[in-house]
Amino acid sequence: MESERLVSLDVFRGMTIAGMVVVNNPGTWSAIYSPLAHAVWHGITPTDFIFPFFLFIVGSAIPFSLGKRIKAGGADRAVFAKIIRRTIVIFTLGILLALIPKFDFANLRIPGVLQRIAVCYFFASILFLYLDWKKLAILSAVLLLLYWILMTLVPVPGCITPDINSKVCNLAALLDRVALTEKHMWKQAKVFDPEGILSTIPAIVSTLAGVLAGMRLKRDNPKLEKAFGLLATGICLCALGYIWNYSFPFNKSLWTSSYAVYTGGLALCFLGFCFWVIDIKGYTKWAFPFRVFGMNALALFVLSGFLSKLLILIKIDGGEGKLISLQSAIFKSVYLPLAAPINASLL
Repeated sequence: MESERLVSLDVFRGMTIAGMVVVNNPGTWSAIYSPLAHAVWHGITPTDFIFPFFLFIVGSAIPFSLGKRIKAGGADRAVFAKIIRRTIVIFTLGILLALIPKFDFANLRIPGVLQRIAVCYFFASILFLYLDWKKLAILSAVLLLLYWILMTLVPVPGCITPDINSKVCNLAALLDRVALTEKHMWKQAKVFDPEGILSTIPAIVSTLAGVLAGMRLKRDNPKLEKAFGLLATGICLCALGYIWNYSFPFNKSLWTSSYAVYTGGLALCFLGFCFWVIDIKGYTKWAFPFRVFGMNALALFVLSGFLSKLLILIKIDGGEGKLISLQSAIFKSVYLPLAAPINASLL
């Protein structure tokens, strides 16, 4: 397995990126099925699984992409160069997407999906080079507990007590407002950023969960034992995350520790199942499209983001002297006649 791509991991990545494209590009945001929308604050929907799944997959690939290049006793310059180069490329692509179409650097949103992926990849890769699986697991637990303490106990100026029920009175939001300022945060929120600074810590743990899964899959154990191990660990983490949710609620925007644990458990279960179906049982024909998506995930995400902005940017005559976006025109003239708005939006 050292020299081979893990087909189930490519398929898992492809299914995840396909889901990301679907939920990020509805025909209209005014008519979407509730499972295809993010939870407003506390809570979780299937859409909230996608980003942590992707970070988990990024982590799972690290032992395969870096492991074979590590020299005995440490890593050489080529490994560090690869990590830094990939980090810069992904982060830069995120910034470029954020700049389109206005290229307004004064109001550029600095955090973002690709930017978070880049940061998480960097730290997870460096930690993989220097820590064994036990130390990675312990560090992950410590970081999640520390984040819980910071978010629930550290006071926020102007607030009576720290309150994760508030979008203002929590430490993550405060740090975003101070370090990024409103001009460089998510414009829809203004008081916090869902890919902000402090919440990146538990997001790194989501990536480390993938690293640990990848390390397990690279062992010489029987394949069935690997699949069972992933599923069993995933079920335990789902249970732990669900229980933790009662004191530290699921929240994607804050990337709460319970959310990281629960989605990490689900990702382990999903990867374990894919590994059993594809790499053990050999059922691969159905998965070919997803494998192609998975092997070109970054290009697909960037192209999807660029095209969606382009379709909104281009304006055409909508009648009665009004200009509407090309995206809106396509939805109304092509998809809306075929189905009810909520179904047409999905098409």
